[in-house]
Order: sequence, then C-alpha cells, then structure tokens
Amino acid sequence: MDSGYIIQQLANGLILGSMYALVAIGFSMIYGIVRLINFAHGDIVMIGAFTTLALMETVGLPFPLVAFCVLLTGCAVGILIERTSFRPMRGAPQVTGFIASLGISIMIQNLGILFLSAQPRNFSFPDYMQTLLQLGPVSFRVVDLIIFLTAVILMIVLIFLVKKTKLGIAMRATAENMDVARMMGININQTIMATFAIGSGLAGIAGLMWGGKFGQIDPLMGYIPGLKAFVAAVIGGVGSIPGAILGGFILGLCEVAFVGLLPPIYSSYRDAFVFGTLIIILICLPNGLLGRDMEERA
Repeated sequence: MDSGYIIQQLANGLILGSMYALVAIGFSMIYGIVRLINFAHGDIVMIGAFTTLALMETVGLPFPLVAFCVLLTGCAVGILIERTSFRPMRGAPQVTGFIASLGISIMIQNLGILFLSAQPRNFSFPDYMQTLLQLGPVSFRVVDLIIFLTAVILMIVLIFLVKKTKLGIAMRATAENMDVARMMGININQTIMATFAIGSGLAGIAGLMWGGKFGQIDPLMGYIPGLKAFVAAVIGGVGSIPGAILGGFILGLCEVAFVGLLPPIYSSYRDAFVFGTLIIILICLPNGLLGRDMEERA
C-alpha cells in the first residue's frame, strides 16, 4: 500500500467528513439551545437533494442560484418544523420532543415515498463539475473540490456569525440560560427559530452535496447520513459547534480509512465501525471531545 493511495483516502475522508460536519452542526446548535435531538434533521438532507434535482432538471437554474435556493428551502423547512411542532410543546418533558421528532421524520419519509415514489433517482451535476483533476498522487472531481470548499466556507461563516454578531450572542446566551436571556431582553422565540433555520439550511446544502457526490437519491436517503451526523455531533460533544465540525471530520476520515485501508471483506461492516467508534469515545469521554458537562452551564 503506497503513500499515494493513503493520501487519496485521506482526501476522500475529508470530503465525506465535511458533509457529516454540516449536518452535525445543526444537531449541536438545536440541542445546545433547546436540549432537543431533532431526529427529523437528517430528512432535510433528502429535501435539499430533491430540491436541487427539481431546480436543475425542471427549472434549469445555474448552479450557484440552485445552491442559494436550496439553502433557503432548508431554512424554510426548519422554521416550519419549529413553529408547528416544537414551539407548542416547549417546556414539555424532553422525551416528548424526541418522540415528536421521530414522528416528523417518519412523516417526511412517507410523504416523500407517496409523492416522489421510493424508486431511486439518478442525480448528476453539470459536465464541467464532473471533470477529473489530478494533484500529485490525489485525483478528484471538480464537484469534490466544490463540496469541500463550500463546506469549509459555510463553517467559517457560521463560526463568525455565532461569535461576532448580535444573533450569535443571543444564541450563546440562550444556550447558557434561557430564563436569564429572556430577562435580558432577548427574544427567545426568534432566536430558537433562527437556530432551526440555520441548522436546517446547512442540512439542505449537505443534501445537495450528498447527491452530487454519490449520484443517486431517494426519499429515505437522509436517514443514514442523519444518524451518522448525530454520531459525529456526539463524538465532538453535543452542543459544541467546533465539536460537531471536529466530530464530522473524524468520522469521515475513520469511515473511509476503515473501508479503504482494510481488506474488502470488512467494508460491509462500516456502519458497525461507526457506532463502535462512538461507544469507545463515550466510554473514555462521556461528554465528547469538546463537550461540557451540563453542570458547568449557568
């Protein structure tokens, strides 16, 4: 096994990890503020993928405009879910939100099957994005480069938003103590709605990337990426945005390494490897790599 092959697998892991990280960020943002694991979050990946397919094949919009529309669609779906499902039950026991999110996930999947059919659809970007590039021993398509760069840019913008803007300050204050934030004049409802919108918008973009990377989409496609992104969020520390990013890249690199560096007979066990990694990390670090104990919060 030469060094070129190993570098190629590292590049593949970074691309896969960037998609996991985008979805994991949404899990961490929502949990950090309302202490809710939104299991419907992965299904927004599917909505983003089908929105991309519709805009590119039916409407024929240029790719940058398609990406912007997909981002807005993800934001709109997140707002709709928050307003109709989670806001009315705010203050209810935590398990109520978990059950509701599972119900929303199942509903979205079944609506997808009902209106789109369960038949997988071919998904392809324009020909110029399929061009193969060679950088030393590493070969990749233009779409792979776009996926990685777009993910990194979006993560940088998000970190800037959370650290430097009024909305970000409101998010961090609400995450620390919702009651105190409300007494300080922060509009809790708007802050939570914005959190759902941002996290869901990133998940929609991840759906666009997922379809472009693997070339096929279906109404159930969001389940596994969503579940693995949740694992990435837990590995990094649920509630920590840097932790979600770190967990996404770690998971992507480890998954690709498991498939690419071990004998092919083990490749079918990649999902078992993912959850085994989660168990090992949580045994050693119960709060994840960058997570904090809830007792440390105000």
